[in-house]
Amino acid sequence: MKHDAFIGQVQDRARLDSRGNAEAFTRATLETIAERINPDLADDLAAQLPQEIGENVRRVTDQWVPTQRFGQDEFVRRVAERAHSDEPQAAYAARVVFEILDEATTGNVMGKVREGMPEDLREFSLAGSSGNA
Repeated sequence: MKHDAFIGQVQDRARLDSRGNAEAFTRATLETIAERINPDLADDLAAQLPQEIGENVRRVTDQWVPTQRFGQDEFVRRVAERAHSDEPQAAYAARVVFEILDEATTGNVMGKVREGMPEDLREFSLAGSSGNA
């Protein structure tokens, strides 16, 4: 999937009013995912994304901090803070980004990303644009 298509899908499915907002939520979600997973898995994820989008993952893992443990509430809080948004909008947009990541990646990368997540965050990441959270 190309960069413009990825961002366009985020904007459309999350019903965002601008590409800038779609970029912000994509960046915020990927940076927060990168905090949750080990650097090798982050590299695998970033390699399957358009370069401009994958850089959002690499930027966090290049600063190497140990993998952080947190659940859905903290995940949403971090996305909202990074995207300068409220938490309900951040939750919805993050679920959309997860949905598009599932479509844009292969080889069970997203399954591996979810393996280390607590149950609430795993369910959240699978809810997609039509789910509830």
